[in-house]
Amino acid sequence: MTAGGPGTTVGVEEEFLLIDAGSRRPVPKAAAVLARLDTSGAAGIKPELYESQVEAVTPVLTSLADVARSLVGNRASLARAAAAEGVAAVGVGTPVLAGPLPELSGGDRYRLVARTYQGTFADYEACGCHVHVGVPGGDLAVAVVDHLRPWLPTLLALSANSPIHHGRDTGYASWRTIDQARFPGGGIPPRFGDFAGYERCLGRLVDCGVLIDERMTFWAARPSPRYATVEVRVADVAASPDGALLQAALVRGLVRAALADLSRGREAPEVDGQLAAGALWSAARYGVHGHGIDLIGGRRVPARTLLAALLHRVRPALEDTGDVLVVDALLPSVLAGGATRQRVTAAGGLTDVVDELAGLLTEPVTGPLNGEWRTERAPVPS
Repeated sequence: MTAGGPGTTVGVEEEFLLIDAGSRRPVPKAAAVLARLDTSGAAGIKPELYESQVEAVTPVLTSLADVARSLVGNRASLARAAAAEGVAAVGVGTPVLAGPLPELSGGDRYRLVARTYQGTFADYEACGCHVHVGVPGGDLAVAVVDHLRPWLPTLLALSANSPIHHGRDTGYASWRTIDQARFPGGGIPPRFGDFAGYERCLGRLVDCGVLIDERMTFWAARPSPRYATVEVRVADVAASPDGALLQAALVRGLVRAALADLSRGREAPEVDGQLAAGALWSAARYGVHGHGIDLIGGRRVPARTLLAALLHRVRPALEDTGDVLVVDALLPSVLAGGATRQRVTAAGGLTDVVDELAGLLTEPVTGPLNGEWRTERAPVPS
């Protein structure tokens, strides 16, 4: 993921739940669904932590139009394969209805994770959306992550898509974030300063037995342990491609804004660790329709004020990449979706929520993409 200059390339990883078409509960069908995929057209779909989950990965791309096509194509391929197995794939942060205790998808590392974290891990069917942006060099990646810290709660609030967990409304917009907080090495990352500081922190956590290895962190953003990228992993998976595409656009914009600041010698702002934890909690609790915490000003403000500040922050970067109209077109759809839409639909019953999520998986992308019109909905068997 390093083609082009820093802050140019983008890739998106989306995690999905597999749901039984009858009970609308998670089912361990990943291996069977993956076996039905046309691998020539869906090479980016792979196993995840549990047999009730799969992950869809875009290629390394530079155009948001190409990202949109890849997101829609992966989702359509997954929906067809799932339907052939009598199940549905849904984009939701945590299961709306509880299924059987999930089965690990295999591998020694997953088994070690399960032994280490025990009950914390036993029913952790959380699904997120991770955005990678190409940033070569460890020190530069860490410096970018340091600059991203104040904006991570707002990215979460915008993506919140897990208000209902195992049959009950949790009162939160993103229960996935609360579920994930049970693990060590999570939340808003500390300010590391340089790559050596990042490695020292990781090394201590591993040496102390808190993490099983350097890859096992839940920080909302980090230098990727596999690619020359900054990986932002704070978001819930989106119900429709709009949410994933918006996250990709905004994360790349924030990375480019950070690179611009670094080129001018501007240091990352200081952020209090306890206040950062509070801001992430507030974003998980209220989403984008309540209040949040301004981490630079250290005060409570409406979440929409924080979103406006984030959009102002990324606008020069979006203008540079030609993506302003895309973001403007996506925002109304995303703001009306997620946790808010689930709660409205839940008035008719929780099975209605699951059915709607299954339908939203293959929605077309809203709005213009670098002068090109929307991607078309791919046909999916009923």
